[in-house]
Amino acid sequence: VQLQASGGGLVQVGGSLRLSCAASGSIYSINVMAWYRQAPGNLRELVAYISRAGRAVYVDSVKGRFTISRDYAKNTLYLQMNSLKVADTAAYYCKTEGNLGDSWGQGTLVTVSS
Repeated sequence: VQLQASGGGLVQVGGSLRLSCAASGSIYSINVMAWYRQAPGNLRELVAYISRAGRAVYVDSVKGRFTISRDYAKNTLYLQMNSLKVADTAAYYCKTEGNLGDSWGQGTLVTVSS
């Protein structure tokens, strides 16, 4: 599976961004799609994931602000980010987990300014 992430940028506190991650290749093998993020000097952390059945799980720090979704027709994963905080500043990565293993997309940088 190949992944292409996009949608990052510079936004002010309280603003919104939508990240996209287009998947190609062995799409049929994907079970879980997820977003991770990594801030400078920090470890990469899970932000949210969504199962093939559509069950979404979020890290506590983004609950109520971020929404993960999956468009099967477009083979695309989304992350709608609202009420952004400075603490959300990071490189965001999409990841798939499936029967053929895991795949990572390149990061897309989100910068939230105060």
